[in-house]
Amino acid sequence: MKRVPIENGYYLFKLEDILADKNISINKLMKDTETDFKVLKRLMTGNLVRIDIFVIARLCEYLKCTITDIIEYIPNKK
Repeated sequence: MKRVPIENGYYLFKLEDILADKNISINKLMKDTETDFKVLKRLMTGNLVRIDIFVIARLCEYLKCTITDIIEYIPNKK
């Protein structure tokens, strides 16, 4: 799980953990979902600016999960 801080909280990028739990390699995911390797790596590391909702939809369908299983926003406690 990769934690990426932002101004009012942080994002958790959990794709790498999902793949490990399901014993799926990034190469298999890339091939089966026709998603570019760099895009998948960015979703694992949180090193991205935009999120493509069509990619997320493909991943959710393939992995049988929801968007919050892949990316979660946690606001700072007030």
